[in-house]
Amino acid sequence: MDNPKLRAIGWKPFFQQQLPADRGGAVVIARVSAHFSSRVHLLGEAGEFQVPVQNAEAAGEIAVGDWLVFNAEDQRAIQRLERQTLLYRKAAGEEVKPQIVAANIDSLFIVCSCNEDFNLSRIERYLALSFQTGATPVVVLTKADLCEDPAALRQQAEKLHDGLVVETLDAREITQADVLKSWCGPGQTVALLGSSGVGKSTLANALGAGDLSTGGIREDDGKGRHTTTSRSLHLLPSGGVLVDNPGVRELQLPDCEDGLNTLFEDVLRIADECRFSNCSHEGDAGCAIRAAIESGELDERRFANFQKLNAEQAHNARSLAERRDRDRKTGKMYKSIIANKRRRQK
Repeated sequence: MDNPKLRAIGWKPFFQQQLPADRGGAVVIARVSAHFSSRVHLLGEAGEFQVPVQNAEAAGEIAVGDWLVFNAEDQRAIQRLERQTLLYRKAAGEEVKPQIVAANIDSLFIVCSCNEDFNLSRIERYLALSFQTGATPVVVLTKADLCEDPAALRQQAEKLHDGLVVETLDAREITQADVLKSWCGPGQTVALLGSSGVGKSTLANALGAGDLSTGGIREDDGKGRHTTTSRSLHLLPSGGVLVDNPGVRELQLPDCEDGLNTLFEDVLRIADECRFSNCSHEGDAGCAIRAAIESGELDERRFANFQKLNAEQAHNARSLAERRDRDRKTGKMYKSIIANKRRRQK
């Protein structure tokens, strides 16, 4: 199947090869564009349509960006295609459980503004998620007009990882968003991730996502108010699709070891040079980390953030693994109860 309308919204050979050769009846292939409490919005060959949530979730848990195969007759999902990439985080709150942000993302625009919101440690947190996902990260520094030297902030962000692309712009000037269009071409999917009030909706509008609501920032701390309240997928005039996300107040890392190792490969390389493999990096003899910090090779803030994020993801990874184990045991218990009940009824 080579359908240009599906390719325009992200259809790739990766998804095509998951379809059985003989699908046994008429089917509709569509992508989840929005997920509400009672209805799911989808984009397909014939355009946008809606189905009840229970119809869409008949093939399993779904997220914005997922590809579903529907029975054309009753519009009930019969298959959710395997995801090429999956962006998820630890859900807000004390309970440790995963929360899917979006599926099948090619690039991730990490949006941070050039005011009090600029924070290298927060950008590193977003980068770890992006590397774990497999999406290409692009740091977008917005509201350049609020900073005397935005180029200096750009240089600081570029040092966070070799080859990291960082763009600085004022999203209110639509032509400045043109520097991002190489990630928004036909068939490409990009998602926005950042704190409230950093200019995500303004940036989405500049890219052509439509008239999304925008809000100001609080004068006392430079932080913003939530304007986007739900995730949604938007067609772009450049040919790609964009996932707009609500602003993030709290973003804790889930199981994210690979993403952290990629982001902090410089820290790990230095740590490998420590005299002892169990070096605590707290004044131990032959500690390469301490030597690198004292010489200026390694920034102390970066190392402290590495330790913080690594401890956070390790804790959440253990908690998530325990939760999955409990869920498996509960599922087995329910199946056993149902099986015993059926045997008694025979």
